[in-house]
Amino acid sequence: MTGRLENRLALITGASRGIGRAVALAMAAEGAHVILVARTVGALEEVDDEIQKIGGKATLVPLDLKDLDAIDRLGGMIYERWGKLDILVGNAGLLGVLTPVGHIEPKEWEQVLTINVTANYRLIRSLDPLLRRSDAGRAIFVTSGAADKCRPFWGIYSATKAALNALVKTWAHENEKTAMRINLVSPGPVATAMRAKAMPGEDPSTLPRPAELAPLFLQLASPDYQKTGEVVAFERR
Repeated sequence: MTGRLENRLALITGASRGIGRAVALAMAAEGAHVILVARTVGALEEVDDEIQKIGGKATLVPLDLKDLDAIDRLGGMIYERWGKLDILVGNAGLLGVLTPVGHIEPKEWEQVLTINVTANYRLIRSLDPLLRRSDAGRAIFVTSGAADKCRPFWGIYSATKAALNALVKTWAHENEKTAMRINLVSPGPVATAMRAKAMPGEDPSTLPRPAELAPLFLQLASPDYQKTGEVVAFERR
């Protein structure tokens, strides 16, 4: 197999379904060895089966991103086996409850904050040295227009995505003079389980499928892509 990402190593969180699954399949099809991170072993194995059918290679990492210390161990495991990382896709995220800010339960707040922000910080902390060892390290995080729209009842999701934007852009600016390029993707409405939870009356057939976003991720993951610190909005064609 030869492709745009031949011989590159890519780690994708939330890789068992939705956007993460679509990106994993696309990157494997382009020659990358993909490290698939998600909570459910069975779902990861299903994605692995699809990757094997197209001649791709994957390593499965069943991991709950709330286990922050395990993220540190993940970096160590990658270093011992491969010595570097070429691509990081921080896709995993939680919607949380749609409710007035004053009604958000502390436990719910902490859970969404942990997955949407703290886990990504820990991924950066763990994997930054490995991305620096690549000739063209690329990091892509999934954000949302909710970070800026601040619609009623979306407080927990909006706040955590705004924090993610600030974190990732800062990291990008810190690395402008390195070979790393770090960006965010704002997918907009996409036919995913999270979207169905947020908009239960919406017809998913009217929305882009996750696979339609994959070419954008491939573009941002390419060693030739040079922009950094941007929020790139998906535009359906």
